[in-house]
Amino acid sequence: MPTEEQAVQLLGELGLTEYEARCFVAASRVSTATAAEISDLSDVPRSRVYDALERLHRRGLVDVQQSEPRKYRAISKATALESLQEQYEATIEATDEALSNLQKASDLEESGAWAIADHDHVTNRIGGFLEAATDEIYVLVTDGDLLDQQFLEHLAVADDDVTVRVEVPSEETRDRVQGVVPSATVVPTDLAADPAVLENKWLGRIVMVDRRAVLLGAVTEQPRPGQIEETAIWATGPDHGLVVGLRHLLGARIDSQGVFG
Repeated sequence: MPTEEQAVQLLGELGLTEYEARCFVAASRVSTATAAEISDLSDVPRSRVYDALERLHRRGLVDVQQSEPRKYRAISKATALESLQEQYEATIEATDEALSNLQKASDLEESGAWAIADHDHVTNRIGGFLEAATDEIYVLVTDGDLLDQQFLEHLAVADDDVTVRVEVPSEETRDRVQGVVPSATVVPTDLAADPAVLENKWLGRIVMVDRRAVLLGAVTEQPRPGQIEETAIWATGPDHGLVVGLRHLLGARIDSQGVFG
């Protein structure tokens, strides 16, 4: 992707419209320019460039020289990024406050099986399960890349009176988990993933909490080193089919002396 197009796309992710981003990038390439010149440089229609530049001016990203015709100058890259960061963080804080003030519909229960298509969202859902545990936590991790710091921090918040059992892919990962959760029973699993003999997708994580909430995650082949592609399905409630099935299978595994004996 050309650098200019990439800059436009990234500025869009920070909250600028496409025309605003294109005008700002164009203005950044020259010391000063008229609206007509910026229109030519940015491929923004002349009829739209004035509004885009005015919005950039209100956001503090473009200075205006009161001449005839008007001339525009983009502020420095460092100042612009600092300003965009402040605006972005303010939006995040406002959104957080607005969502926090929403009244939860307490009469609606989560039912059915729910799909998640993002690694961080899977980890956050697991974190919610683990924090709510009152009796028992069972975790199976078949791929060491899934034992990242965020996951270990979630695992470490379990109450002292909660029984924690974890199956991990290797002795090394057992030591990592044991160091974070000393009270947990941690054993190497016989279900460790071997991508060399698997095709595209394999079992990544299984979590069961209090034998009434379950999550089943799958990992796909990493498109880039260090990037994890994970999807999952989760369900809650003692009578849900997925919960009943995994409770039966995992319960037998947990209670057998062969695994955690």
